[in-house]
Amino acid sequence: MRKLIYGMNLTLDGYVAAPGDDIGWGRPSDELFQFWLDQELAIGLLMYGRKLWEAMSSHWPTGDQQPDATPAQIEFARNWRDTPKVVFSSTIDKVDWNTRLVTGDAVAEITRLKADDGEPIRVGGAALAGAAMRAGLVDEYEIVTHPVLVGGGTPFFTALDSWVDLDLVETRTFPGGVVLTRYETRR
Repeated sequence: MRKLIYGMNLTLDGYVAAPGDDIGWGRPSDELFQFWLDQELAIGLLMYGRKLWEAMSSHWPTGDQQPDATPAQIEFARNWRDTPKVVFSSTIDKVDWNTRLVTGDAVAEITRLKADDGEPIRVGGAALAGAAMRAGLVDEYEIVTHPVLVGGGTPFFTALDSWVDLDLVETRTFPGGVVLTRYETRR
């Protein structure tokens, strides 16, 4: 069975995006960007909801061709294109870059993908991750908290049907007061 990981940058008050889907508060340091690159290199499948897919696919297909791209950004872009991806959406009709589209039951498809052998899967996008959390499918949470309060927007955690007990497995501090807390779901 594959491990399912949900991890994103978020504000201290718990949002992955401020009102208007603004993520300008989350500019990563070189060290934090390298952390995310290292995490992505270990992932065998990326799963996105529509909003995160649109954000990622608007930049990373050509991210390595940007004149100011760092070596880590170049590697991230190449890895992003090469890594298999699944996008869950009923409003998109076409995806590219080693990606397939699922318009049906997200929980059923995530359950099926997770049951396979292979490298870990990363779920991205708060709504999609929320469905996976409610179904008890998330094995690990990578919470990268930035020291900013935005007062509203898209929350990292959505409403759950029951408590989820977690074990803290790692903490780490990055430049600018950014803190990683990594938890595993207690089974």
